[in-house]
Amino acid sequence: MALLCAAIAPPALAQEISAASYADPTTRYTHGVLGDAVEWGALRLDLSDGRRVRITLPDSLVFEDTTPRLADLDGDGGPEVIVVEAALDHGARLVIYDETGRIAATPHIGRANRWLAPVGAADLDGDGAVEIAYIDRPHLAKTLRIWRYQDRRLVHVADAPGLTNHRIGWEFIPGGVRDCGSGPEIVTADADWSRIVATRLVAGRLTSTALRAYDGPESLNAALSCR
Repeated sequence: MALLCAAIAPPALAQEISAASYADPTTRYTHGVLGDAVEWGALRLDLSDGRRVRITLPDSLVFEDTTPRLADLDGDGGPEVIVVEAALDHGARLVIYDETGRIAATPHIGRANRWLAPVGAADLDGDGAVEIAYIDRPHLAKTLRIWRYQDRRLVHVADAPGLTNHRIGWEFIPGGVRDCGSGPEIVTADADWSRIVATRLVAGRLTSTALRAYDGPESLNAALSCR
């Protein structure tokens, strides 16, 4: 599927992405998992030299997401953009963009109206490469999945069942990745929303520890501050 990518300025040397946002609201995908039936048809990137790049999806795709996320995935000092794309007939996938367009993606979940909720990106196991975490179908499968960004590809690393970070209708995704002094941890809820859980990636395997009782989405965000 072709993307339409346009820079609103004369061509120049590549610059860092300084901000990213969604544009072109659309109702062509009626899943409504984030509280309404409005998704996004375009991604807008602001570059450090003042240029703006606009990436427009074909009608078969939308950005089904809360906000684009900036993270330096390849260690070059400039961020890439992490987004959730959904195909009208195959559901969501995690996608990486830079100012040139789409550079890496996971497979689509495989069915319409199936979504994933990003958690965050970090070098989770200390090997020098950045991993990206998301919850696959946070209302159904409730599975934490880890992918490594490597050589402009996303390589699957590990999965852990029984974890979630989103309820249907929330326009936000609580939790994320924290480091309380002993390495990165993924903060989510357990599958029945009774406990806050910290999960680590060690030697290619995910291990989880219950932290405390879950007490609303704000308690997940508070855990990111190591409280």
